[in-house]
Amino acid sequence: MLSISRAVVFVLSLIAIAYLANERMIMALWVVTPIGIIGFALLLMSYNKLNKRKKKLNFLIQINEQELLRLENKLSEFSEGHNYFTYEHPYLADLDVFGVHSLFQLLNRTTTESGSLLLASWLSKAASKDTILERQQAIKELLPKLEWRQEFQAAGLPFMNTETEHQKLLKWIEKKEHLLPKQRNYIIGSIFLRISFTIFAILCVINSFSEGFNFYLFPFLTVAFINVFILRKVSPIAEEIIDDTYDNVRVLGGYEELAQLIISSTFQSGKLLKLQSDLKYKKNASATNEINKIRKLLEAFQLRGTKKSDSNKFYLLFNSFWLLDIHYIIQTEKWKHKNRKHVSQWIDAISEFEVLNSLAGFAYSNQGFVFPKIAATPYKLSFKKLGHPLLKAETRVCNDFALEGKGQIAMVTGSNMAGKSTFLRTIGVNLILAHMGAPCCAQSAEVSQLILFTSMRTQDNLDEGVSSFYAELKKVEELLQLIKSGEPIFFMLDEMFKGTNSEDRYRGGVSLIKQLSELNAFGIISTHDLEMAKLAGNHMIVTNYSFNSKIAKDELLFTYHLDEGICTDFNASELMRKSGINLLDNIEKMV
Repeated sequence: MLSISRAVVFVLSLIAIAYLANERMIMALWVVTPIGIIGFALLLMSYNKLNKRKKKLNFLIQINEQELLRLENKLSEFSEGHNYFTYEHPYLADLDVFGVHSLFQLLNRTTTESGSLLLASWLSKAASKDTILERQQAIKELLPKLEWRQEFQAAGLPFMNTETEHQKLLKWIEKKEHLLPKQRNYIIGSIFLRISFTIFAILCVINSFSEGFNFYLFPFLTVAFINVFILRKVSPIAEEIIDDTYDNVRVLGGYEELAQLIISSTFQSGKLLKLQSDLKYKKNASATNEINKIRKLLEAFQLRGTKKSDSNKFYLLFNSFWLLDIHYIIQTEKWKHKNRKHVSQWIDAISEFEVLNSLAGFAYSNQGFVFPKIAATPYKLSFKKLGHPLLKAETRVCNDFALEGKGQIAMVTGSNMAGKSTFLRTIGVNLILAHMGAPCCAQSAEVSQLILFTSMRTQDNLDEGVSSFYAELKKVEELLQLIKSGEPIFFMLDEMFKGTNSEDRYRGGVSLIKQLSELNAFGIISTHDLEMAKLAGNHMIVTNYSFNSKIAKDELLFTYHLDEGICTDFNASELMRKSGINLLDNIEKMV
């Protein structure tokens, strides 16, 4: 309706103005013309305001649709964070932190590249106890602020770009200034040339009406030549500024909107107040104001054009007259000099708000999850009703698990597909959540500060000639070195030495378990080798747990419930018989 009304007012105003002008109704023309212009401007402002609100509401719809997908664990449309993944990391390759159907997809609600990078960093490294408790307090404060959190996320979505090269912007800010050290000379010189150019241009125009020689043409051309010479000299500086900032001007708009929401809000927790204060470093110079200044400066400066974009002809024309390059170079360098020490602090504060907001959204969507207690002593894990957050709630099976004391090792046995590996990943993923300050998928939880190390998905490397068995040995070597460092480690090993023969696997497995026990290692091992589990259990080296199954209607059914003791079922043998395999009752008598 506003769009149609705007068009109607425009057309009617033109008709009325043409009619009144044709009829020489001057007084009426003076009344109708401003009314038409003002009416059109008001409708245009209303249209733009409503259009902005409509876009914002569409973003809020998008946010809530995404939350519904996360509730159903449908994560395929979300960023997988592949750029943050590395096989060399102690646990990323084993615990679905990044990639398809990953923890990163479940948690990430950031809109800036720096926010996404920070979330990846928190997922990749455990925080200190004090930091974890600060984050928990901040997340708990943000958790019930549903409307503010969604407004905050929606504010960044119009500017969302996961490949902004924001580091390039930071590098430009760190570069030394070129004209600023000599700004007085450049400013005085450019003012003199602008005034001279204007005066001689006016005199040339006035003198052109006379029939005589234009006496002012030579000084006019002289000043114009000087302008061109100066512009050529500063042109590389101007192009460097525009090239370094070209991909980030839009991102600055996102930072500006996010900073404004943070600064204008009221918070209670120490972490949020600290981050808010980082965006207000002095009176009349908040992050919002300063980012707004540099964004507008760069938007105007980029009209000049570079190799990446076409130049604006009006800019080139006025630049030749008024030396706009010098003005914008000096203004941007002044901004850099004034704010250089604060920009990284602003970006860090906004990024941390984004990550905390993401974790608060995760906590709000999973209000049955619990914020874990951080144990005062090392080497402690205690979970009740522990589940995997990447599994659907209606199919998720939860288990109790506790392990405490330096040197304590748990061993989990069970047949393939019984749930051993999933259970190890369940513990690992929840430890990551706990150590970053997020709630765990459990009814109650208490964990120590631990360095997590896993060896579960060892892969061969054909390029480097590395077999899966050798890759596993390298992981074990890393673990042993890490344990000897004296740091509190929690390790998880899944099906040790599966790349070699059964005899070597048994001998190597028992030997490693004994060595880990002697080193007072703390962790959990899964295996389907019952003899290994029995031997280790009999010598009190490990505490045995198991996953068992049952047969119903000729089908093997897994309970996925963790039981104490070694696996007792031999249901797989029964299924093999039903599949037509003639199992031998006494293998020793086989010829």
